[in-house]
Amino acid sequence: MSQGPWSQHSRNASVADDIDFEIKGQELQFVEIELDPGESAVAEAGSFVWKDASIEMTTVFGDGSGAQGGGFMGALLGAGKRLVTGESLFTTVFTHQGSGKARVAFASPTPGAILPIKLDSVGGTLICQKDSFLAAARGVSIGIAFQRKVMTGLFGGEGFIMQRLEGDGWVFVQMGGTVVERVLAPGEELHVDTGCLAAYTQDVDFDLVMVRGVKSMVFGGEGLFFARLRGPGKVWVQSLPFSRLAGRMLAAAGGAGGNRGEGSVLGGIGDLIGGNR
Repeated sequence: MSQGPWSQHSRNASVADDIDFEIKGQELQFVEIELDPGESAVAEAGSFVWKDASIEMTTVFGDGSGAQGGGFMGALLGAGKRLVTGESLFTTVFTHQGSGKARVAFASPTPGAILPIKLDSVGGTLICQKDSFLAAARGVSIGIAFQRKVMTGLFGGEGFIMQRLEGDGWVFVQMGGTVVERVLAPGEELHVDTGCLAAYTQDVDFDLVMVRGVKSMVFGGEGLFFARLRGPGKVWVQSLPFSRLAGRMLAAAGGAGGNRGEGSVLGGIGDLIGGNR
């Protein structure tokens, strides 16, 4: 496979399958994964684009990692975790059953970027928005990450229930618009709109902070809260979360949408004053 800017091969001995891959495209990307005989990739339902004939496609109950154990009960636990995050109960496993190399491709459903992350390079765990997972090497576990702090649990919106991706292999997460990676030093803080927070490593401290000032709260249209992230660790920020894109499309079509802040309870008032209605 040609070596593009995101072409990689994982060579270390690991639980997850070793895979080659290449991400193609600009705003509407897809990832092309190259498998050796017996290797598998797990993908979110509806992301499949094309595959070579020697790759067999199987729909499985749960996240397809095989990491839960316990037979049916283990699969049921994995499926339950996916259901809580709003995903399908099933995932699709693509396994190369022939000889030589074979390829399979998966596409992001929204404009933006597909970000490849080797989990063992970020401590084995990545926490991301609940609809971010696109595909992974077999062996990566897809779970849930509840926010334990009271403020975040009550008002977190998108940030309350997130996906937890665990393992040591490659995962591919989809993010809207342009993606920026920030490395936070110990004690360094970053404030992000709750919808624009795409992912962060498990060592980052995540909490919600209330917007100061009555005028900002009532007329700002950006929501009553924003996410506060404190280092050390890595944070990925997306410029166009799907909820914001959908809201603008509804507003343009005359529907009841378009509030400027995903967490705003007064977004309708802001739209009215701002002339969006």
